[in-house]
Formats: sequence, C-alpha cells, structure tokens
Amino acid sequence: MTRPPTGPRHPQESAGVPPSPGRRPRADRARQVAEVLRHQIASGAFPSGMLPDERRLIGDFGVSRNTVREALRLLRDDGAVERRQGVGTVITHRTYEHGLHRLTGLAETLGSHGEVANEVRAAEVVRAPADVARRLGVPEGGRVVSIERLRSLGGLPLSLDLTYLPLDIGLPLLDADLACRDLFALIEQSLGGPLGSASLAVHAVNADAPTGALLGVEQGAAVFTVERLTRLPGGRPVDLEFLRIRGDRLAFRAELGRAAAPDTPPEGAPHGDGGGPGD
Repeated sequence: MTRPPTGPRHPQESAGVPPSPGRRPRADRARQVAEVLRHQIASGAFPSGMLPDERRLIGDFGVSRNTVREALRLLRDDGAVERRQGVGTVITHRTYEHGLHRLTGLAETLGSHGEVANEVRAAEVVRAPADVARRLGVPEGGRVVSIERLRSLGGLPLSLDLTYLPLDIGLPLLDADLACRDLFALIEQSLGGPLGSASLAVHAVNADAPTGALLGVEQGAAVFTVERLTRLPGGRPVDLEFLRIRGDRLAFRAELGRAAAPDTPPEGAPHGDGGGPGD
C-alpha cells in the first residue's frame, strides 16, 4: 500500500503560508475592483478626473482585462464614471468623505470641493414633538425653532436637513443668513463661544417618494439618515438634527483606536482554561 507523502503539498506551505483558496468567479473579482476604485474616487486619488487606462488597472489589481471591464461597467451603472471615445474613463461625480473625528458643519468640511448652497424650505417656531422636547430638555408641549434646508454641493442635491433648537438658541438664527452659512457657525457666533460635543447615529434607509424627489434620486434609493444631538461644553443640548443624505454623494470616515477588552488577559497570562474554583 502506498503511503501518502508527508512533505508540503503546496509550495507556499513550506514557507508557512497557507495555499490560496480556489479561484473566485470573475463577477466577485470585478465587484472587489469596483469597490476599491469607488474608495479611491471618494478620497480624490485621481485629481485628473479620469481613471487609469485598462492596462494600468490590470497591472494594479492583478486581474484580467475582462475583469477590469466588468468592474468599469459596474461603476458606469452606478453613474460614477462614463466612457468617452478617444478620452478614456471619466469620473462623472465623486462621493465626498466627511470625517467623524471632529464636530464640523457641512460647508466647513466640503467647502473646498465646491459651493455649498442651502435652500431654506422652512424656518419657524413650532410645538416640539414629544421626543424632540425630551432630547432638548424643553418642557413637554413647549415650543422650539424648526429649520429645514435642502443642501447642495456643486449644484447637485446632497442632503435634506431638519433641525430643532431651543427658543433662546434658535430665535436669533431666524434673522441670520441661513442660505449661506452653517448652523454651527451661526450658533457659535450668537453665543460668543464654541460648541462642545455631539452624539451621532447613522443608518441606511430607502428614500421615500417626497425625499427622493428633493434629493434627485429614485424612490427606494439608498440614503443615509443621520441623527445628531449637539451640546454646549457644559452638556446642555442645543441642536437636534435629522439629516437625509444621498448615499452616492457622501461617505463617512473616522480614525479609531482599539483598546484591550476588559476580560482580555495580559500577554503571557493564562487564558482561564486551566482550572477554576471547582477543581
């Protein structure tokens, strides 16, 4: 009986590297190439406004020409790029990155990429919805200032922002230039000091028909919904926002550090499987 070989069965095994998994379908590889290119477009990696030619992409990603072409088709279907005869693959619109490491307004973050314009759809004093009153520390049934703005970047809709503010914070803003300035800057100017911190929650939802019409997307298109409660340095809540943001125009970025989990034993310590009180 022939005994099976005992040596490594794959050249990588001798170097301590596990063998590569089976070759993945081209559709999967194309999707992954497209995803990396989307990130590069968002981060401004192609300042010329064009993607590298196919030969360069084939070399960069180590894939076939057909895979690259399928990836470019995915980007074209998304409206991110278009093919122009005699020119190449042109970026038609960018997804801009909004950092989450600092408390900033939209114009502060994206103003360098184009003009941020605001269409003021409503600016008025209203009865606070119960949850809004609770989160802003307003008496139940109290009144707050409500401001809704449709915000655009470079002439294209970006977000629909609904903001609630306590009366003493919001009333001075009703006479301010809401069409051209961020609310954060206006609040700080009115108070004569900086804002403090904010709590933020981001979800992905499907656009309803009215929101889609305002943002220039189809009903059911993916949009971000952002809830942000901003406080003064002493902790008082002063700005509650509900934002609907086009998912194809904005991406969120943050730098995160990882701390050891509370139950992670120090390096070199036993892992707790060597016995216990019952042993």
